[in-house]
Formats: sequence, structure tokens, C-alpha cells
Amino acid sequence: MTGSYASLLKQLDALTDGVPYREANLANASALLFRSLPDVSWAGFYLLQEDRLILGPFQGKPACIVIPAGSGVCGTAAAENRTVTVPDVHAFPGHIACDPDSRSEIVVPLRIPDGSVFGVLDLDSTVPDRFREEDREGLEACARLLETRVW
Repeated sequence: MTGSYASLLKQLDALTDGVPYREANLANASALLFRSLPDVSWAGFYLLQEDRLILGPFQGKPACIVIPAGSGVCGTAAAENRTVTVPDVHAFPGHIACDPDSRSEIVVPLRIPDGSVFGVLDLDSTVPDRFREEDREGLEACARLLETRVW
């Protein structure tokens, strides 16, 4: 993990340490990620309810409220329980265009202790191919920390 993500993880740890409120922790996490990472146009969370992802705390333009599990990048990450990085969202089959300016996206599943998905961390960029391996590693580390603070 690069130094910038190590620093970001320390900040996220300090923001959420001892805070027992899920929405507050997710709101602060989305604000931290949105303000700290360059070329990110949207950062936020979708939380799984039955077979749908429901919009949670976020920073950026207004977003889609409901995403069926298995649909779009977020739904695919949730259904397959894996991080999905998309260099060009317009080439992703079934992409849900909440923001027509979005060009690339990364979605990281959030898991309960048994490994089941309870939501996703979603970041968008107006820059094509914005998200790299270091972003995947850093954002997965952020997700693992958040899982311990919001579940």
C-alpha cells in the first residue's frame, strides 16, 4: 500500500475509532475519500437490503437510489463478492449511468464477519482508467477497517 493510502487509512481509523454510529462513520469515510483522492467525482456507499443496494452516505452529484443486486458495477461487485475495477464504464455491460460524466469506477464489497456482503464502497471518476492496483489495495484496506466499525 502506498504512503498516501497508509496516511488515509490512519485518518479513517482516527475518524471512526470509538464511534458506534454506522451512518456517521460511512458519512465521514465518504467525505474523507472524496476530499483526499485526486480525480474522484463520487465516493460513497450502497447498503444491501434484501436483493437491492440502497443509496447510503456519499459525496458528489445526486445518485441512483436503488440498484438491483447483480446490475451495474455496484450490483456486480455485491453479487460476486469481489472488487470490480472498470477502466471505461461505457464499455461495461449493464452499466447504470447515474452520472453521464463518469468514465471509470471501482467498487469494493463490504462484508460481515461471516464473509457475506452487506454493502459496497463505490468511487467514480470523470477520468478514464483512473483506478489502479494501488487504489484497489488501499480501498480494500479502508473497507476492511470500516467493516469493523460499522457492523
